[in-house]
Amino acid sequence: MEIAIALGCSVGFTFGGLVFVAYKLGLLYQLFLHKTETQSPRHGGESVAEVLRAHGVKFLFTLVGGHISPILVACEKLGIRIVDTRHEATAVFAADAVARLSGTVGVAAVTAGPGLTNTVTAVKNAQMAESPLLLIGGAAATLLQGRGALQDIDQMSLFKPLCKFCASVRSVREIVPTMRKALAIAQSGTPGPVFIEFPIDTLYPFHLVSKEFGVKNPPKGLMGKVVTWYLHNHLKNLFAGAWETRDVSPLPVHIPQATDDQVQKCIELVSRAKKPVILLGSQATLPPTPTDDIRVALESLGIPCFLGGMSRGMLGRNSPLHIRQNRKCALMDADLVLLAGTVCDFRLSYGRVLNRRSKIIAVNRDKTQLLKNSDMFWKPNVAIQGDAGSFLLRLSKGLMGHKCPEDWPQRLKAGEVTKEKANRGKADEKMDCHLNPLSVLHRVDELMADDSIIVADGGDFVGSAAYIMRPRGPLRWLDPGAFGTLGVGGGFALGAKLCQPESELTKVLIEVWIIYGDGSLGYSVAEFDTFTRHKTPVIALVGNDACWSQISREQVPILGSNVACGLAFTDYHIVADGYGGKGTLIGREDEEKLDDIIKEAQKETREGRATLLNVLIGKTNFREGSISV
Repeated sequence: MEIAIALGCSVGFTFGGLVFVAYKLGLLYQLFLHKTETQSPRHGGESVAEVLRAHGVKFLFTLVGGHISPILVACEKLGIRIVDTRHEATAVFAADAVARLSGTVGVAAVTAGPGLTNTVTAVKNAQMAESPLLLIGGAAATLLQGRGALQDIDQMSLFKPLCKFCASVRSVREIVPTMRKALAIAQSGTPGPVFIEFPIDTLYPFHLVSKEFGVKNPPKGLMGKVVTWYLHNHLKNLFAGAWETRDVSPLPVHIPQATDDQVQKCIELVSRAKKPVILLGSQATLPPTPTDDIRVALESLGIPCFLGGMSRGMLGRNSPLHIRQNRKCALMDADLVLLAGTVCDFRLSYGRVLNRRSKIIAVNRDKTQLLKNSDMFWKPNVAIQGDAGSFLLRLSKGLMGHKCPEDWPQRLKAGEVTKEKANRGKADEKMDCHLNPLSVLHRVDELMADDSIIVADGGDFVGSAAYIMRPRGPLRWLDPGAFGTLGVGGGFALGAKLCQPESELTKVLIEVWIIYGDGSLGYSVAEFDTFTRHKTPVIALVGNDACWSQISREQVPILGSNVACGLAFTDYHIVADGYGGKGTLIGREDEEKLDDIIKEAQKETREGRATLLNVLIGKTNFREGSISV
């Protein structure tokens, strides 16, 4: 009996092992009537394009490479616009901007190896900015991975820490379901980047791949037959069932919501508050709630708001509820603080700026961000893992008829007016040489069109711009976010210009302004070639003080050296000319005609030419003592 049982187990294990091997080799899939159409001219790139089109993708940003050519060609045939950049990071930054402004997933495709490693910083930036983004990467053929093929590295390990979802396609039939899953995950919960790796043999047609799999001089004997059979079977499995009809429509997207009890508790807290404050973060601009509806809800509540990230401009240019100065003092005085998509990280001194006597409501899709540093410096009275935008609408509806006491926002606004009057006085000061950067920024802010989109890429000059320039509406300000990445300018502007080329109401071209420091400009100035080739005219304003000033202003007094901080007053305007744009040098002698130069740049862009204003600026202490958080 024991021998029989042992024999039975042995046979069972053997049979199970054979079934497992057959499954891994794709024999079972091929056995059950999933044919390999060896004469079909179709390729995997067509499946990728079909899914992207079904998900409303209009643009695919790329830097071309042979690994991904079938995807690019197929997408173009289906009407998806292919936009090629001069650096892979720019392609991802552009996709990031499209995701933020359109509410859809931004898509970038780059080639294997160094093509993908060039995107790492941009993907990490998208992760920290919570942008739904799909990165498509080429890869070595399935059988050659790990064997020293060209540009073959372990790409999955590289992107798993950066992305919500990573997958490597192993057969053509996997393309559609893998794409649908990735696109849904990118938008669900806390949005973020996803990555799909496409080995080159899953993208090209059968007849081309079969040539590469063919063994010209197979080993003789049994080993030769085994190798030949294995390669033949692997090829058939790659394409088995490849062209069967599959659903390419979007999968459901899950968005966390506050419970009715949580909303009711917040309604009661807000109704009793005499000095409430709302801190609005980028999360509040995420779909599905339209930003115009959020603006109406905020105005109905009447609570003073500090706006950060993508929420800048949510209340328009001159709202009495939008407070831009003295945030630290306001938070210490407030009896209730609503963190709507705002995180207690370095931007809020890790929560230390919050008054411990204040009632605190925190709303965030991400649990980790929701409670960040709450174990040390602050404690929420209500912590809601949910969508900030829809929460604000429900809160406003529940407080219909109730409004914040008017003297509170009026008091904060009066303090802001006093501070900004003092700051404006600094803009009137004459520099020892060159132009006053604050004056330049004020002039641009006053002259830019009402529907302009502002892209912020830099340190010192851009830091000043963040306090001076006023986005006219929601989704009119783009900055890197919490990662503080330099180099986003070219890609963000490219994505913004393509996403919103003209005003829906007036049909006039929308101005996209890049506010560059001269240091950050170096990362993406080559994209003026992209602006020219793809007819995406933008305006770049470069604050050229020949220095990494944000670093220098602390390094010099602390360490007594300006080493590595100095740059040169480079002729960036000539670089723009060389790439087909229009560059203009602006110095002290041009101060009186600055308005005319700005208007000429606006005219150039309306006529289809990207422009760069290379403004020679002096140093100012505006960022040292005149601005509070």
